[in-house]
Amino acid sequence: MLYYLAGLLDDWFSAFNVFQYLTFRAILGTLTALLISFALGPTLIRRLTLHQIGQQVRDDGPQSHLSKAGTPTMGGALTLIAVAIATLAWADLGNRYVWLVLGVTLAFGVIGFVDDYKKLTLRNSKGLSARAKYFWQSVVGLAAALILYYGADNPAQTSLLIPYAKDLAIPLGIMFIPLTYFVIVGSSNAVNLTDGLDGLAILPTVLVAGALAVFIYAAGHAVFANYLQIPYIAGVGEVVVFCGALVGAGLGFLWFNAYPAQVFMGDVGALGLGAALGILAVLARQELVLLIMGGVFVMETVSVMLQVGSFKLTGKRIFRMAPLHHHFELKGWPEPRVIVRFWIITVILVLIGLASLKIR
Repeated sequence: MLYYLAGLLDDWFSAFNVFQYLTFRAILGTLTALLISFALGPTLIRRLTLHQIGQQVRDDGPQSHLSKAGTPTMGGALTLIAVAIATLAWADLGNRYVWLVLGVTLAFGVIGFVDDYKKLTLRNSKGLSARAKYFWQSVVGLAAALILYYGADNPAQTSLLIPYAKDLAIPLGIMFIPLTYFVIVGSSNAVNLTDGLDGLAILPTVLVAGALAVFIYAAGHAVFANYLQIPYIAGVGEVVVFCGALVGAGLGFLWFNAYPAQVFMGDVGALGLGAALGILAVLARQELVLLIMGGVFVMETVSVMLQVGSFKLTGKRIFRMAPLHHHFELKGWPEPRVIVRFWIITVILVLIGLASLKIR
């Protein structure tokens, strides 16, 4: 909206021409989302506390978590609101990719909101049933995959790029649809599983989103895409504004979510932000790089799968508790140590992922 207003004012004041630059609008998106988070955060926390929408803590987990009971949750709604407002303010709303990423993110956020609302407000301990949750995630994920597949302009947009390999891309054809579906839904659930400690999920989300912004900007720039030997996708660069908004909103949420947390993200935030990372990776054609940069999310998810599989097959557990961060807590690591070390791992993995732009 403000992007169009600046375009109109540019006819009278040439200084407004700066708003035509994508990088400038991405910065504005970041700052706008950050300021919205700072401005609305305290009010949201007070409202959640007033309505007693607080965290429920399992009594079989780390004993240090018992003190977290009652901490306001569903704070991820703040992040999604900030992302949406900042994106609508500074992005070109005539761009179909902007609407796609925003639609997928908010749709998964709604699924998480319904789950949180049932558990925390209606006091239904099961929340949204696993079958219903997976069904609606599948509907949104498949819809996004179909839109991208049938809207692709050339085979490169539906090929799987192999990182660190020069000119190696696997044409997927119709298999692009299930791959996109699994990336979006899998990423959403992986972030949700990771969101178990104060700030543990949000900073890796911010770091990965920032790195994906680099890939998307390059993919949407004909000269850079040719130089880096990645597929050029016309118009996708506009999504950098969304990435900036996600980074700003995430940092704003971390202000309140850092240890000891004043508010938790809840499924509304975790499912929405996880889906956002998935669709961004698909748009950038960097699904495999997402596996690398989001290694913490992958480890957390795999730990749950191994724990469940081992217990069902042998009756024994591999970890003291899953997801993986609880295993380290039960080994005696203080919560801040687990959080910061997982952050450090993410920084390293993001740098390794970014290196794939040049190492080919």
